[in-house]
Amino acid sequence: MGFDVVAERYARFMGRYAEPLTPHFADFARVSMGQRVLDVGCGPGTLTRHLVTLTEAHLVAAIDPSPPFIEAVARELARVDVHTGVAEALPFADSWFDVSLAQLVVHFMTDPAAGIEEMIRVTRPGGTVAACVWDADTGAVSPFWSCVDEIDPEAEDEALLAGSRMGDLEKLFKQAGLRKVEPRGLAVRVTHPTFEDWWDPYTFGVGPAGDYVESLDDAGRAALEEVARRRLGNGPFTVTATAWAARGIVA
Repeated sequence: MGFDVVAERYARFMGRYAEPLTPHFADFARVSMGQRVLDVGCGPGTLTRHLVTLTEAHLVAAIDPSPPFIEAVARELARVDVHTGVAEALPFADSWFDVSLAQLVVHFMTDPAAGIEEMIRVTRPGGTVAACVWDADTGAVSPFWSCVDEIDPEAEDEALLAGSRMGDLEKLFKQAGLRKVEPRGLAVRVTHPTFEDWWDPYTFGVGPAGDYVESLDDAGRAALEEVARRRLGNGPFTVTATAWAARGIVA
């Protein structure tokens, strides 16, 4: 899956939606000063940077399987404890964190249940585990996949990924044994001044959408771009993106 890309490309592709989502998600997770916090699947550090403003940098840890992302976080946030690795095998001691977070990550975990169990393991009893995932039908990349569906109805989109439906994360959290599980929908609005501002990052090879565009030949890519321009217009236009979030308390 296309996440081994330079941080700047990811930022232009998903950061434009993740940035406004971040404070809502951190507020939902109730992160506060003095807490030891883990950012699982940190990407190039969108959530990590915000966590540093809420607690202290030396209390924040971040992990991601993409070396370019981790290099970017380490370069920008020198006091944050950064690691290259996966959610299913976190390199941290039991009960080490007060809060463990996964923003826009659970649906890309190889084993979401195992990833959540690891987040629970490294979080102290009474601590918080929280995650959020874009909604399958109204998430950040939904307009793109709607355009794909018009010309390629058999294409595999992101609708079946873990956590992308209402209640999915809540169910995963309860199955993992978390207590007092609370779900919530989080919405952000992003205005694109031009069609190109929206479209160009889809050609960067980031995530499933980027993989799909790269799989097309020139004619197929031109056809998809034409459909998208017809549906969305030349701009400006606003995308309203909804993410499903859940938080729970470690027993």
